[in-house]
Amino acid sequence: MGTLYLACWIFIDAPTRFWLPLSVGAPEVSAWLVLGSVAAIVLSIPDFRERLASKLVLAGAVVSLVMSLAPLARFPFTARRFDSAMRAGLGDDLLRDVPADVRARMRAQPLNVGELFGHVELGDARVARDIPFGTSGGAPLTVDVYRPPRPGSYPAVVQIYGGAWQRGKPADNANFAQWLAARGYVVFAIDYRHAPGSHWPAQLDDVHLALTWIRDHASEYDADTSRVALIGRSAGAHLALLATYMSGPLPVRAVVSYYGPVDLVDAYEHPPHPDPLRIRTVEETLFGGTPAEMPEAYRAASPITYVTRALPPTLLIHGSRDHIVERRYAVRLRDRLLATGTTAVLLDIPWADHAFDEVFNGPSSQLALYHTERFLAWAMSVPPHGAR
Repeated sequence: MGTLYLACWIFIDAPTRFWLPLSVGAPEVSAWLVLGSVAAIVLSIPDFRERLASKLVLAGAVVSLVMSLAPLARFPFTARRFDSAMRAGLGDDLLRDVPADVRARMRAQPLNVGELFGHVELGDARVARDIPFGTSGGAPLTVDVYRPPRPGSYPAVVQIYGGAWQRGKPADNANFAQWLAARGYVVFAIDYRHAPGSHWPAQLDDVHLALTWIRDHASEYDADTSRVALIGRSAGAHLALLATYMSGPLPVRAVVSYYGPVDLVDAYEHPPHPDPLRIRTVEETLFGGTPAEMPEAYRAASPITYVTRALPPTLLIHGSRDHIVERRYAVRLRDRLLATGTTAVLLDIPWADHAFDEVFNGPSSQLALYHTERFLAWAMSVPPHGAR
């Protein structure tokens, strides 16, 4: 039965890219799988004694139900653990300095059960798409800007999409950008050149070009350049971390990394098992060579290289089942940051795979959104620490 097949992917790691959507998506639609399993149980009971098929369906539905309940059953414990990690990293009263009107617009709880079966109400925002911010290497580069519904002066969030440095567009993760804009942030969703057409460091150069444009045009879009945070996903998180930890055109208050690579040398030398994206091929495509051929380029492109001093506060959000960027890298970066006196918080979601937030209303995305909101509100309200 279908629910049993899908429920198995809550625990199976995708062996290839083809199967990755199932490994990513199954935990995030687990609430629907629970409903499907319950429906199958109810429908099979009347004929249970007379028909072998009904017995098999019932057995499969019970197994499916148990597996589908796993993420939801673990959610309360995980939410409490995340709350403890946030308080340990940011202070017991982490929202103390956050304005009351900002707190009022934040999510009231880590999980909205109704949203699991529907959609997340995003709120109103002013959106301007495909604004050119420069031409790099002959390629036009654009930014999508999401603004709060009313004019004012708001903190800025620079959003950088993922896609193995090979694909993606500023419109990716539009739900997240609109959510933040409706709650008092100006979100700049930026573009960058892709490999293999453009090798490293073209991608980081484009991020710096975008930050320069934001610095020069922020006031036109109601953005306050003294309150800037960067957020990225996967390859975009890698770029966000680098742009935060290296000197750049804008002071950065904080950075949020959703499952971002941090050590490209180690990732090449010790790829995950299974390895659905073939990490070595991805990195060779980005650089145009191997670490043996380009050791300095790989080292300079690794965010962990720059963790030698106090840096802006960092929130790391990771799925424990991630076999593209393994959780151990986030742990290593968190520990290195803490050793330098940097504020760093790691939130690892035990049932989640890479790119879990592609299902925006799923339990993992809701949990991540709840704590990302609080981290950003805290970072924009306290005095800058380690900003560059």
